[in-house]
Amino acid sequence: MREKIVAAVKEAGIVGAGGAGFPTYVKVNADADTIIVNGAECEPLLRAHQNIMASESERLVLGLQSVMVATGARRGYIGLKKKYAEAVANLQRALGQRGAQDIELFFLPDMYPAGDEQVLVHEVTGRIVPEGGIPLHVGVVVANVETLVNVANALEGQPVIDKYVTVTGAVNHPITVKAPIGMPVGELLQLAGGAAIHDYAIIDGGPMMGRLVAADAVVTKTTGGIILLPSAHTLIVQKRTPWSVIANRAKAVCCNCRGCTDVCPRYLLGHRLEPHRIMQAIGSGQMNEPEVLAKAFLCSECGACEAYGCTMGLSPRRVNAELKRQFSKAGIKNPNTNKPECAHLGRENRRIPTKRLLYRLGLEQYDVKAPLGSEPVVAKDVRLLLSQHIGAPSKPIVEIGTSVNKGDKVAVIPDGAALGSMLHASIAGQIYNIDRWIGIRTI
Repeated sequence: MREKIVAAVKEAGIVGAGGAGFPTYVKVNADADTIIVNGAECEPLLRAHQNIMASESERLVLGLQSVMVATGARRGYIGLKKKYAEAVANLQRALGQRGAQDIELFFLPDMYPAGDEQVLVHEVTGRIVPEGGIPLHVGVVVANVETLVNVANALEGQPVIDKYVTVTGAVNHPITVKAPIGMPVGELLQLAGGAAIHDYAIIDGGPMMGRLVAADAVVTKTTGGIILLPSAHTLIVQKRTPWSVIANRAKAVCCNCRGCTDVCPRYLLGHRLEPHRIMQAIGSGQMNEPEVLAKAFLCSECGACEAYGCTMGLSPRRVNAELKRQFSKAGIKNPNTNKPECAHLGRENRRIPTKRLLYRLGLEQYDVKAPLGSEPVVAKDVRLLLSQHIGAPSKPIVEIGTSVNKGDKVAVIPDGAALGSMLHASIAGQIYNIDRWIGIRTI
């Protein structure tokens, strides 16, 4: 049965829908005793996962049961927050209808970042993932809610061609839509009534970990939210600040108050990541302290340090990200393998309340509902990126001028690639481009 499920997941082109896009067929082809569904959706303003859990509750449970069969897991947990009332009610009903006594809802505290997979593992099971490790190292597989819906669809032969996306912020009508993959972001903004302001910037993802994109960017398998904010908003200014300025501020301003370390989720789990020590080493010019600097590998880049910990407007997150980039360029791998025995004693008192974070970020005026749209989303032109997942870019198997139907396979995993993903046409039409992306236009 495992082989059948893994093959279906691989053929459907399923990757992690809420993270970096790790190919799901690899995750489910493993032995685990526990499966955790990540329904935390802890980033402010995003609503897609809540809508999925409410509208696709039966398929979510079916996908979870399938992954449990594939991995041999005996327990399944759906981690979500009590405030997602409709999702809670519908999931409880679905669990009862399917007689899923080995699956239960686990109510998470309303904190950030409850959706970090290592934080989630500890909250649900009490286990701590080792430094440099993954949940599987403690017998757990974590899967996004949309990923599991896609698994249920894959078992019926349906590939991944759509993505649930919340479109919110300074738009006239915040909404969550099920959009064709490859659809331009600008068209999604129009579905939300267009921009409510003139001078704006666009974030792909959540306000904490999302990245700035242009209106001609496209929806990918990992896009979870499109947030429009004023260009002068502090979040936008911070994301646009160049690395040279970030580095100079770190050297000149940091007072080593420990504020960043005291709120760091990985430090609070017992990992030896202390952002203030990394900032201290950079500030004093001690770049020859590899043991200290290499702790940057342990950073999840959640941004808690810069948004909630630092009172000086610095960004330990950006410093850690740049250090990891430099290490990777130099061929240096993560040397951290420590196995914490317990979490920090003060961890529960240092959690970041989501509501307080919302106000700290200056986003309270945008904290509104973004209901799931009922009308099908139509796109006439899509651009399917060949690299929208971890692993080798997909290899096109079509030619310019080829006509394709919706759901047809247009790219495959390259021969010999350790990781990759299949790619399918999200609309019917004709291929007009094959480069870093495959373009399909309705005829």
